[in-house]
Amino acid sequence: MYLSIIVPAYNEEARIDDSLRKLIAYLSSQDYSWEVLVADDGSADATASLVEAHSTDERVRLLQLPHRGKGGAVKAGMLQAKGRYRMMCDADLAMPVEWIAGFVEAMERGHDVIIGSRQIQGARRFDEPASRHLMGRLFNWCVRLVAVANFQDTQCGFKCFSAEAAERLFPLQRSTGFGFDVEILFLASRAGLDVIETPIDWYHQPNSKVRPVIDAALMLKDALAIRLNSALGRY
Repeated sequence: MYLSIIVPAYNEEARIDDSLRKLIAYLSSQDYSWEVLVADDGSADATASLVEAHSTDERVRLLQLPHRGKGGAVKAGMLQAKGRYRMMCDADLAMPVEWIAGFVEAMERGHDVIIGSRQIQGARRFDEPASRHLMGRLFNWCVRLVAVANFQDTQCGFKCFSAEAAERLFPLQRSTGFGFDVEILFLASRAGLDVIETPIDWYHQPNSKVRPVIDAALMLKDALAIRLNSALGRY
């Protein structure tokens, strides 16, 4: 298996069908083997049944999980994926699927982890409310202060890992919420893995599951917990 796409999903019945159609159409036009693994984080709506409608294609798999959070869903998906490269994609496909090619090309150059960035030079944001952008920059400043200093955008929902990196990092992950991105990048940096940011086009999507103030506070709590866990030898 060449590429695995892991899609964490929680109550995504309004868009999961359209997102899967776009992913499948794009991947089917490529000349490599692939799979799409939807990690359903205990959805209470029709998310699972909509995914199952696509699973007549054996390359589309549904992983049903108890509700724990996005971090728990991504971790489970990464560790059950079979691909040489394993890429997480948010269910809203805020980054157009055509940008997957850039991640794959970068991985082929030998990097361990590629993270999509909405902030570095060359990135473009569309329709993002100013308040959310400001909240994201404040959170990034805090993350750089207390956890990892090398990244302009830790929270973008599009990241790609080599199989070796995924199997090294995700078993150590403790956070099950939105703060897992920071933890994984902290662990990757500590392990000396080759991690780069790549600029993307990102389109703000309505009905986001992110609650800017509440989730920013929870993510900051997770970032502080990373340092504590590291100091206590829990990694």
